Amino acid sequence: MEPPSATPHRRRVHWLGSLLTVSLLIFWSPSITAQLTIESVPFSAAEGNDVLLLLLNPPTDTLIYIWYKGESRGNNNKIASYRTGAPQPNATGPAHSGRETIYPNGSLLFQNVTLEDTGIYTLQITKTNGDNEVLAGQIRVHPELPKPFITSNSSNPVEDQDSVTLTCDPETQNTTYQWLINNQSLPDRARLELSTDNRTLTIHNVTRNDTGPYECETRNPVNARRSDPFILNVLYGPDTPTISPSDWHYPPGANLTLSCNATSNPPAQYSWLINGNYLQSTQVLFIPNVTVSDGGNYTCHVHSNATGLNRTTVKTITVSESVTKPSIQASNTTVREHEGPVILTCLTNHTGISIQWVFHGQILRLTDRMTLSQDNSSLTIGTVKREDAGVYLCKVSNLVSSSTSDPLILTVKYYDPAPESSGLSGGAIAGIVAGALAGVALTAALVYFLCIRNTGGASNQRDNTEHKPSASNHSQDHSDTDNEVAYSSLNFNAQLPKKPTSAFPSQTATETIYSEIKRK
Repeated sequence: MEPPSATPHRRRVHWLGSLLTVSLLIFWSPSITAQLTIESVPFSAAEGNDVLLLLLNPPTDTLIYIWYKGESRGNNNKIASYRTGAPQPNATGPAHSGRETIYPNGSLLFQNVTLEDTGIYTLQITKTNGDNEVLAGQIRVHPELPKPFITSNSSNPVEDQDSVTLTCDPETQNTTYQWLINNQSLPDRARLELSTDNRTLTIHNVTRNDTGPYECETRNPVNARRSDPFILNVLYGPDTPTISPSDWHYPPGANLTLSCNATSNPPAQYSWLINGNYLQSTQVLFIPNVTVSDGGNYTCHVHSNATGLNRTTVKTITVSESVTKPSIQASNTTVREHEGPVILTCLTNHTGISIQWVFHGQILRLTDRMTLSQDNSSLTIGTVKREDAGVYLCKVSNLVSSSTSDPLILTVKYYDPAPESSGLSGGAIAGIVAGALAGVALTAALVYFLCIRNTGGASNQRDNTEHKPSASNHSQDHSDTDNEVAYSSLNFNAQLPKKPTSAFPSQTATETIYSEIKRK
């Protein structure tokens, strides 16, 4: 059987092929006796198709087949008859329409059936022995469904205000209806309501999401048809508008372009106001070469005549001049450590700006000795330390420009005394050791000298005894000996410890020790 969308002509070709198969059955007699029945082929048919009332298991001793329309076998209801063995076996009756054909096995073919062909048909079989058998068959003809279409009770429903009823037309008998949305079966929603026969669909309190597309499908036992998609035109909006771009600070001389957008069906009407005063009716606002006076509150107003709704959005625009170069004023640029305070002030002619302090090329990190004024314009260093010395800058900026001052150098003077020694220096210790060693050496020399002198005196006495010099000479020698005195001196030089705090060079302490030796 062809799909429901096939044309009637194609269906007739199909059934003609089926009837060809049936015709082979008509002329084939089974060898096994079975129950005599009539079958409709096909069981249900669409208008314009062919239908065969097929006689199954016909008797072999049939004399004549007679078909009647309806259950009555009156002569007026006679369609056709077939007499076996007769020269002219086929005969027609008053109920014959010209589309019926009777076959030798008693089957009856209806071509191009109509709705009027629907009903009961009676077959009378007369056998050669005069006995009659009567049985009935049925033809079921359904209309060829027309292509459905969707109508709406409201052409432009308003969101959250209106309800819409969609109807699947035309209305046909023995037809079922089915609805689809977005090519899928209807979702289970409380706002969707179907009529008893499913022919109408009601959408309560429509929203913009109910636009569709919608389709309706009609079916009967023999075919199915689907409508074209239907789009529901739901009126909605305008939603709260948005203003672009997001920039809201501009320098003087720049071009200001503001675009307003609001979701709406149909498109909304746009107008602009500045500081509450009407400016122009347009979706895109353009102001060339803005000045400081062009700053203010810009309002986008949107309106829909279809829904009667209004929405607004306000955007504040600021036009700021480029900042000029600031300068730093210092209460003192040279200061001693642990003195203070030192106050650095960033001087600028602009207001509504931000100020930053820079120290050694980086953003200044405040210590517990530093404070900033409320607007950051003044930096106070309470007690100055050497690590506060260096290069300071201040940077001013607004949302359209920035500028940095010339550097200011803060000089911190400080005095760093070296720590005092708690003992003798290495040089002093070395001097003392050297002096001690020299003393030991001197003592050894004196002992040695005395020993030599004593040894020499004894020898002289022996010489005097042996040689006995003259008295005058002896007296002279004795006098010289008594008056001869030998002197020996030893100097000790000791380097005193250095005192780092002294402004004078260290002095060398010199001690001279004299030793007197008398000859006797």
